[in-house]
Amino acid sequence: MNRSWAGLGGYRDAEARRFQRQALPIILAGERQVATLTASYLEQLYREVDSRARRVSLDLDGVTGEALRGVAPEDVYERPFVEVRTALSKGDSLDAAVARGAHRLETITKTDLQLARTHTVRAVADDMPRFEYTVRVLQGEYDCALCMIASTQRYHKKDLAPIHPGCDCLVKTVAADYDPGQIVDEERLERIHDLVEESLGTFDRGGRAIDYRKIIIAREHGEIGPVLGFRGQRFTGPDDIHLPT
Repeated sequence: MNRSWAGLGGYRDAEARRFQRQALPIILAGERQVATLTASYLEQLYREVDSRARRVSLDLDGVTGEALRGVAPEDVYERPFVEVRTALSKGDSLDAAVARGAHRLETITKTDLQLARTHTVRAVADDMPRFEYTVRVLQGEYDCALCMIASTQRYHKKDLAPIHPGCDCLVKTVAADYDPGQIVDEERLERIHDLVEESLGTFDRGGRAIDYRKIIIAREHGEIGPVLGFRGQRFTGPDDIHLPT
């Protein structure tokens, strides 16, 4: 994808249409593969708790493409080109503007793949009555503090797993007859408390773990659903992000 982006030679409307013709089928295929693998994974887990479970039926069109955001993919993947033109209008060099567009493209692509995963979890889990809860599973060498905090909590399956753009976390399902409780890893949560205090100097050590709901919340995003963020942030644009004081 990066090679296709870098090799466009221009970032006007004509190049955007050409890029979409080439890239969107590949992106959609990736989303469908993620959805299929996620459904198979959940089916395998469910058979461990219910050997009589029937095979999962998944409408791939309902968990990929336009279904993810309620916005046509052509419009979504126009945004990296808008990013380039906006950067140029602000005086950035062409190389810097193209790099900004590439970053926007990467974030959008990763987010869509993650949305395919979380939408599939919600769709498939609806047909799995013995699964009641989900737990976030961290991936990769580095994870943001928001995901790390969320990974210490359990969620009801009816709630679409909150994400942030570029999130790569997986979801583990938990049987209804075993509620792990709101906090599933208090030791990790306490370590995160320490790091937050060291970094921001705002943590109230007298608070209990459940009070982290006052710091991290799930926001409704118009397209991608619940998004993790700190209370007090406003996501009107990259220049308008405000951390709590």
